[in-house]
Amino acid sequence: MLADLPAVLVLNPKDNVGVVPANVDAGRALVHGVTAGERIPRGHKVALAPIAEGAPVLKYGQIIGYATRAIRPGEHVHLQNLAILDVALKHEFCIDNAPPVMVPQAMRRTFEGYDRGNGRIGTRNYIGILSTVNCSATVSRYVAEHYARKFRETGHDNIDGVVALTYGGGCALNLKSEGGRILTRTFKGYARNPNFGGILMIGLGCETFQYGPLVEEAGLEEGKTFRTMMIQNHGGTRKTIEAACEMIDDMLPDVGRIRRTVLPLSGIKLALECGGSDGYSGISANPALGIASDLLVKEGATTVLSETPEIYGAEHLLTRRAARPEVAEKLLSRIDWWRDYTARNDAELNNNPSYGNKAGGLTTILEKSLGAVAKGGSMPLNAVYEYAEEVTEPGFVFMDTPGYDPAAVTGQIAGGCNLVAFTTGRGSVSGYKPAPCIKIATNTPMYEHIREDMDINCGTIVDGTETIEEAGRRIFEFVIETASGRRTASEAFDYGDNEFVPWQVGAIT
Repeated sequence: MLADLPAVLVLNPKDNVGVVPANVDAGRALVHGVTAGERIPRGHKVALAPIAEGAPVLKYGQIIGYATRAIRPGEHVHLQNLAILDVALKHEFCIDNAPPVMVPQAMRRTFEGYDRGNGRIGTRNYIGILSTVNCSATVSRYVAEHYARKFRETGHDNIDGVVALTYGGGCALNLKSEGGRILTRTFKGYARNPNFGGILMIGLGCETFQYGPLVEEAGLEEGKTFRTMMIQNHGGTRKTIEAACEMIDDMLPDVGRIRRTVLPLSGIKLALECGGSDGYSGISANPALGIASDLLVKEGATTVLSETPEIYGAEHLLTRRAARPEVAEKLLSRIDWWRDYTARNDAELNNNPSYGNKAGGLTTILEKSLGAVAKGGSMPLNAVYEYAEEVTEPGFVFMDTPGYDPAAVTGQIAGGCNLVAFTTGRGSVSGYKPAPCIKIATNTPMYEHIREDMDINCGTIVDGTETIEEAGRRIFEFVIETASGRRTASEAFDYGDNEFVPWQVGAIT
């Protein structure tokens, strides 16, 4: 009996740890008359049974690490007595690949979105300024700030805003290298993302990453809603800002003219993301988002899981769901790439969880990954994509990205995602323009504390007032409403201009 923690969450009958509930700030576990010597924070693990030194510690019915010393019932299980060792995972292919029972066409849901043609469907109508090199970032931001002021004063019917996407690269790199190819895919994907009604690319003029070859490769043509310019050709900063504003002024009527129409949910491409995870992530928000993902897939939509370092140790659950053996093989090949990549950089895939994750109750990457994979629901894994590669396969798919949230979501948006669902246990304030970002809290105390940045509270699952299935359907409905124009918390405050973070791989010379 855990006397001071009467509602310790048991995740699976086979688990030998439970989790301190969210409504308990901290408490001592009393077992067989022995009180633990430390207070155990909420979201952290408590031993439910004796665990011998070297024995596996089980959560979600899976191994999350091994006891580094004997652990008594009621003891706090965390960094002081739990560590990751090599786990021999059995990678079985396609054995859980059951074709989904799709919603009949006549019964499928719809939303109101922007039809750009050629199957490209947007949920927002932005004008994007793509700064192809850091040297054009200042000009790009001044132009965007001009329209932010203008829209605040006069508004603009049917345009969500003008956003400058700037970053710290664009020169001193080999464009034929892996990093160069990634950067090219990222910009090509953003230029074609259907949440943009218009694009202006701005470069300096002498940089390595020239927009000319990029535009040609992407099949883009200059016109009323797609323009390019070089600062060196326009005579400097002020003159370029003036010329850029003239170009965007010319775009405004055409971009504003398009209206939302009724479209099938197959037009939704939802990025599944988590950040600032805690001990409740794999219990509440992530599996609830997994339910929503399943509901969307059955309607014909696409959901995109990412963050390869944060599925490490749980990839065997995805290979079992692979639609075809080659899909599972590609997933494992990307994990092999990460093993080599981290080794080359004197790192390791277990360089995770982060400080905040550990403070929230997560101990090993296995524990974090098992919870993160839950965002992907239960549908077959239809495809595996490289970073920023265009997502063309409907259903549930995976994109190889870093675990760093801004870089991961940047890849997903470049791949065509027009919405982001972001679960968090510690809190997140990112916006990810041009894609609306739905923030989903894992626990009620954090949701109440950072409420103006949160959209949905899944702490109700931990509190016992809602089931995972009920919360998942609530997320599903919120996704449809957001796709149709409902503003997220981040959008209400016009956040999201600074999360464009292309993944930089390789040497900068």
